[in-house]
Amino acid sequence: MTTKPASTAGATQLTTPAAPLPSVEQPDRTFRMRFTSTPRGARLARRLAAVRLDAWGVPYGTGPHDDIVLIVAELSANAVRHGRVPGRDFHFGLHLAPLSGTVRVEATDTRGERLPEHRPVAPEGAGTEESGRGLLLVSHLAVRWGWRPRAEGPGKTVWAEYVLPRTAPPAERGPSEGAAVE
Repeated sequence: MTTKPASTAGATQLTTPAAPLPSVEQPDRTFRMRFTSTPRGARLARRLAAVRLDAWGVPYGTGPHDDIVLIVAELSANAVRHGRVPGRDFHFGLHLAPLSGTVRVEATDTRGERLPEHRPVAPEGAGTEESGRGLLLVSHLAVRWGWRPRAEGPGKTVWAEYVLPRTAPPAERGPSEGAAVE
């Protein structure tokens, strides 16, 4: 595996080359990048994740693509909003294991004292709070999510795993009803 640093608007990328459709024969796919802890950095993480998913065979406009991009958006926005330390970037990771069909999304920040919490949903009309539902969305879309302390210093990594639906092989098609058979 060869990694190379690249730069995209203040972001540093370490990645493996992308390939088309995931299959059993293909190795795991990993995309990692560091972004500024700003709303712009969170948007860039979401956009680059969308491009990478499409390159890995999870096409734009499909349910799995949209679900994973929403998870990326929520975890990146939370890293910026709740995990920001001035002068420190957040790290983003996207990993696809084709054999299991699992996509893992990770957002790592440097603020260890603000941990994610699972809040119950208030009944409709009970409050006017416009935020605080991001992890609720993640918990409904992902098969599992959680957090762990950051291995290389202060902070934490919030992660979520999404399992791609298995696609059945195309059914054999016979002649259409009413078609002439020779």
